[in-house]
Amino acid sequence: MPETSPKGLTRLAFGGDYNPEQWPESVWQEDVRLMREAGVTMVSAGIFSWALLEPSPGVYDFGWLDRLFDLLHENGIRVDLGTPTVVPPVWFYRAHPDALPVTAEGVRYEFGSRGAICHSNADYRAAAANITTRLAERYADHPALAMWHVHNEYGVPVSACYCDSCAAHFRRWLESTYGTVDAVNEAWGTAFWGQRYGGFEDINPPRLSPTVGNPAQALDYKRFADATMRENFRMERDILHRLAPGIPVTTNFMTALSQCDSVDYWAWGREVDIVTNDHYLITDGRRTHVNLAMAADLTRSVAGGAPWILLEHSTSGVNWQARNPAKAPGQMARNSLAHVARGSEGAMFFQWRQSRRGAEKFHSSMLPHGGTDTRVWREVVELGASLDSLSTIRGTRTEADVAVLWDWHSWWAQSLDWRPSEDHDARERADAFYETLYDRHLTVDFAHPEADLSRYPLVVVPALYLMTEAAGNNVREYVENGGTLVVSYFSGIVDEHDAVHEGAYPGPLRDVLGLTIEEFSPLLKDQSVRLTGPDGSELSGDVWTEFVVPRGAETVWTYADGLTAGHPAVTRHRYGQGSAWYVSTRLGAEGLDALLGWATEDARIAPRADLPRDVEVVRRTGETGTYVFAINHTGADAKVSLEVSGTELLTGERAAGRLEVPAGAVRVVRLDG
Repeated sequence: MPETSPKGLTRLAFGGDYNPEQWPESVWQEDVRLMREAGVTMVSAGIFSWALLEPSPGVYDFGWLDRLFDLLHENGIRVDLGTPTVVPPVWFYRAHPDALPVTAEGVRYEFGSRGAICHSNADYRAAAANITTRLAERYADHPALAMWHVHNEYGVPVSACYCDSCAAHFRRWLESTYGTVDAVNEAWGTAFWGQRYGGFEDINPPRLSPTVGNPAQALDYKRFADATMRENFRMERDILHRLAPGIPVTTNFMTALSQCDSVDYWAWGREVDIVTNDHYLITDGRRTHVNLAMAADLTRSVAGGAPWILLEHSTSGVNWQARNPAKAPGQMARNSLAHVARGSEGAMFFQWRQSRRGAEKFHSSMLPHGGTDTRVWREVVELGASLDSLSTIRGTRTEADVAVLWDWHSWWAQSLDWRPSEDHDARERADAFYETLYDRHLTVDFAHPEADLSRYPLVVVPALYLMTEAAGNNVREYVENGGTLVVSYFSGIVDEHDAVHEGAYPGPLRDVLGLTIEEFSPLLKDQSVRLTGPDGSELSGDVWTEFVVPRGAETVWTYADGLTAGHPAVTRHRYGQGSAWYVSTRLGAEGLDALLGWATEDARIAPRADLPRDVEVVRRTGETGTYVFAINHTGADAKVSLEVSGTELLTGERAAGRLEVPAGAVRVVRLDG
């Protein structure tokens, strides 16, 4: 079995991407001295170094990397070694220009950025396999090697290519997936608009067409592009496993739903030895710490609940948004420790030393342009000491209260053209439901719709347009056996081929929800509707309404106006030993809080009203004990109740009964017993 933690790393991972090739070797000694001062335990290296390692075809220069490895090893710093296959050298593209990807409009990208790769290109695959083999043969036995880092952020910025090589590869993938072209025609519904294919050779990628194309074809092309990237990852991974046994292999994910929408991380999570993630705050005015918590929970869920590693985040501002504010004093530590609370075995950054040149020279780093006499540097050193004091949490697991169902394939399908309303956004609904659960101080696991749900008292479905029969059976059995289910609108509509389920909406959810939907009635821009409850109280919804017909479900809230006035808006259905709630409009924060309040009562989840808003409390448990993380994102001191006493690891103080958490601070208590 492959290792599932970095080899030789006895403390939490702390460090960042180290790109010494950007600096003269005279700087390396200073870098390593400062790394030791900061408490760095691991760095990522070599990720963008193919042109230096193989400056011309078949000519290799490993001398500089040898010296770097030895220097880091002498100073007790582990290495996460990248295979540099995200940026082939310019000489490769000159020899193989067809390895550059082509857009759906037929435009071929040029060399000069990163990630410009046709993943179906045979020459690229051969070259990537060769450089990976050379690295494995040279460094497999080096005592500094802790982990392999394949490629970089698959799917960013290009996932799909539409060239002729991809067309041929797509046809092979379809034949392997479906067996016959008749099966493809059936799955894609090609009888519509006369699109029927006579043979696989007739099929091309969904390139630019006069109007909207076949949605099932477009969905399958997203699957194909994702599978092709994963195929290349497996190729490199298998080389590394064969030549460097005992060294775990990973690639850095980007699970934040706003940052990478082309990768099915449920599938990728099964392929890596350690799940790692990159996370950057989207500073658009929203509560960034909520999105951070959501990304960390999703990453842990992709890892199957096992510990994972935050491989990149920023010490302060980034450089690629329209506006890039700095992080406030103390925010870097809060961000880092919030990831640790939710399962990360450390906190790594992009990057160690801030670049003077290139596209990311204004991206913050551990060692800023201003050097060590800066706030960021002082906070980096302080964070390193904090992480060192938390080493005993390694191997423990975060405890979750509820589950949210999420499926990338459903997101892909719902995002295709010609849906009932462009204002309905699956990611927005996931964000909104998650934020409400967060404000109720509930820790969330994300789950695939076909996963075992039996351990969760509450399961939430914020947006699951595409739902297989197996998923429908799964949630039905979950409720039948005593679970509480909450489903939001436009879920359970199509199968895995984007074909509407036979019968009335919502397909496989009809029985468990105890209702049918006669018709969708999306609202126009800026329209809203009122909902009334049995006690006369009111809520409001926008974007979407439906004509819901109860078939066993009870009406809890009713539309008070609009086209659907008098029809059920929110329903509850007793089913087996459990209950299922359905909401047919887009509720705002107040409505979602009310809905999930009722659902948590059904699920017998005790309210946590004693905790202030934006003070999160998360638990990690394992062989070394139980740890309570209390993270105060507010500007006021807070108090958190503790059921038993313990030791606060960051200060060494004893804590009993109530834990004091200063404004903007983090406290971690190892409970007694």
